[in-house]
Amino acid sequence: MAAKTPPAILDVDGEEVRISSPDKVVFPEPGITKLDLVEYYLAVADGALRGAGGRPMVLKRFPRGIDAEPFFQKRVPENHPSFIDTATLRYASGTSAEEAVIRDAAGLAWIVNLGCLDLNPHPVRAEDLDHPDELRIDLDPMPGVEWSQIVDVALVAREVLDDVGLVGWPKTSGSRGLHVLVRIAPEWDYKQVRLAAETLAREVENRAPGLATARWWKEERGESVFVDFNQNAKDRTVASAYSVRPRPDARVSAPLSWSEVHTARPEAFTVPTMLTRYAEIGDPHAGIDDAVGSLDALLRLADELGPAEKPPRGGSASSRDGSGRRQSTMPLIEVARTKTKPEALEALETWKAHHSAVAAQLHPADVMIDGMRGSSSLWYRVRVNLQHVPEAERPPQEDLVADYDPWAGKVWPKAER
Repeated sequence: MAAKTPPAILDVDGEEVRISSPDKVVFPEPGITKLDLVEYYLAVADGALRGAGGRPMVLKRFPRGIDAEPFFQKRVPENHPSFIDTATLRYASGTSAEEAVIRDAAGLAWIVNLGCLDLNPHPVRAEDLDHPDELRIDLDPMPGVEWSQIVDVALVAREVLDDVGLVGWPKTSGSRGLHVLVRIAPEWDYKQVRLAAETLAREVENRAPGLATARWWKEERGESVFVDFNQNAKDRTVASAYSVRPRPDARVSAPLSWSEVHTARPEAFTVPTMLTRYAEIGDPHAGIDDAVGSLDALLRLADELGPAEKPPRGGSASSRDGSGRRQSTMPLIEVARTKTKPEALEALETWKAHHSAVAAQLHPADVMIDGMRGSSSLWYRVRVNLQHVPEAERPPQEDLVADYDPWAGKVWPKAER
């Protein structure tokens, strides 16, 4: 057995940070080690802290590498160093969690040593946990959507922001989509910020019908870009600027100038290329904290548009099944529930093999593989929308190809009497 590599002890601005297994290869394809990731975050520290510093964050940890499912840790480890601050967040469920708050480069190095790749901060500062200072526009493309369509929707979103007196700062998500960040004064609560974000999404859809959608139910979106307003709900986090994403090429979430949005491609921004880019041009979002705006105009627009269409909450047979769950207006069938995404993809291929004639008629957006939040990690649900299959040829709901129960074995706390 090979001897274990001793930890690397780094002096980060006067703070000692211990990096265990520094030569552990995290990204095999480009050969990036754990220590390489630490050094990346230290090199882009000013930009990364502009997005994540001073905010409570959920720790998304990859202890078994990028090919295994991460687990989500809300509570800060008890033995955290003195340079890690904390903030206690209280959730609608009645639970609370003391979450980590990083404020300096040493905090970034410590986070990476825990096995975190991307940074997932809440949209609030630790000093005011009830009033977000950031509105987040998440442009999430449905399958079959080209990058050019995402860019078109981003430019419409910018136009709407201009009309309501707000400044948007675009960045690649590090996956398939784009984020637009908007600094706002911390004067509105979560409910109001989410309403403002939903209003913006509806207005983008009004101006770009067919290209963008604000429809909440995935099966109703078609091949469009979903303007995901619910990322502004309490409890939600998104990967912040300069976050390294768990993709084989070590792709990162790259802040852009608006002039770059037309020509930028997500795959161009990786750990190695971002190091070069940052050294050459610095942070395109350097002015974001000086562009604080008001939600007043968006909230006035919300009044003008009127209430958004909401999914029915009653128990009518037309909208709900016998268990009280929403009954979709689309011809949906569920294929599988799995622990990992590779298992979900395998289950989908098994289903397609049994229904080859049906599978040939599906459009890209008709296949939905959703990452669902479990108790501490994601699980996956596979569904198929049969809207493009003639009714007489649609297969019925069958036993699931795989039926993983993410809650098996979980012990729920007893309710207080």
